[in-house]
Amino acid sequence: MATMTMSQKILAAHAGKREVHAGELVMAKLDLVLGNDITAPVAIGEFPKFGRAEVFDREKVALVPDHFTPNKDIKAATQCACMRRFAREQGVVNYFEVGHDCGVEHALIPEKGLVTAGDLVIGADSHTCTYGAIGAFSTGIGSTDMACGMATGRTWFRVPEAIRVELIGSFRRHVSGKDLILHLIGLIGVDGARYQSLEFTGPGVSALTMDDRFTVANMAIEAGAKNGIFPVDQTCLGYLREHGARTPTVYEADPGAGYARTVSIDLSLLRPTVAFPHLPENTRTIDEVGNIPVDQVVIGSCTNGRLSDLRIAAEILDGRVIAPHVRCIVIPATQRIWIEALERGYLRTFAEAGCVVSPPTCGPCLGGHMGILAKGERAVATTNRNFVGRMGHVESEIYLASPAVAAASAIAGRITSPESVMEEGT
Repeated sequence: MATMTMSQKILAAHAGKREVHAGELVMAKLDLVLGNDITAPVAIGEFPKFGRAEVFDREKVALVPDHFTPNKDIKAATQCACMRRFAREQGVVNYFEVGHDCGVEHALIPEKGLVTAGDLVIGADSHTCTYGAIGAFSTGIGSTDMACGMATGRTWFRVPEAIRVELIGSFRRHVSGKDLILHLIGLIGVDGARYQSLEFTGPGVSALTMDDRFTVANMAIEAGAKNGIFPVDQTCLGYLREHGARTPTVYEADPGAGYARTVSIDLSLLRPTVAFPHLPENTRTIDEVGNIPVDQVVIGSCTNGRLSDLRIAAEILDGRVIAPHVRCIVIPATQRIWIEALERGYLRTFAEAGCVVSPPTCGPCLGGHMGILAKGERAVATTNRNFVGRMGHVESEIYLASPAVAAASAIAGRITSPESVMEEGT
């Protein structure tokens, strides 16, 4: 019997096969089909063409308006109305909009326990690969494939080969999962893992919190990967229990499984890392950045809008104020996170520092609303992409960084290290 990677084992199980091989095409059963307010309306329009009156399982479809919500204009409102109507007609259980139980989809889905280890998940959003943090094979697809998934509960996959990312050591202070994934993308490039799995292994995995792992898996797509996936350890199992996920199925790569290559990273050697415009691979450590003034700072998104991200930012901003010329926008990724941040005093800290606190939304990450850049403006963001025009004008610039670097930069008015800001305050 052939040896398989972790991702290949999940695909084999869902395809009803004893084994699969890289490059093989398989038809596999799905555990969750996901869409948002940009992609789902297109899928809903295509759904009748599959000849099915009802979705394959009303508990295995999730619809989350989050990109242009709260609705920024009539078109956005129309998109959400389309989703709301379809969810009501189909009896879709997992429909989450503004207010109670709302949030940015890739933070909300694991928070609500809708994915567990061993699942096979597709979403009409490229950052669906986030759920690899909890040992699921999850990947982004197009709206037509989403429609097919909603109708049949199945879709096809080309089995990917894998890159083994071996982690050792542990992070130094002010270094996190965002720095790790930016470092990795800087090493291999934005197409370095094209249609491959990034499989994270090694003793360093235990040094990563679940929020670190979500951040890393979320940005696997920025290296061109089909998916990113972490082993299911006690930290992961504890998260699944805490969030009421279904009983996990734990898959492990076979000894001797074939990998296209191995990349080794010592976490203790990493420094805060910044991706310069206009690609996530254009990385420099904070020591190499130079003097770059900024106009806006965004702390949030499906990549770094979780409670620990807000805690890190609040610790740096506490008792300090942002630079007079800087707009700092903080976006808790879900309503639950917003409430917890309120109860812990983080939101007050942000407000007193001069930040704006937003309801959960993707908003500025995709140049949607609540943080659009004008011509010539420059932003530091904890988001996941810095392509030309991503956050507004095509002649604006986005620098990707961790919450620690983003918060420090808001105070300094230029891209800077957390250490420099903390030292100035002592």
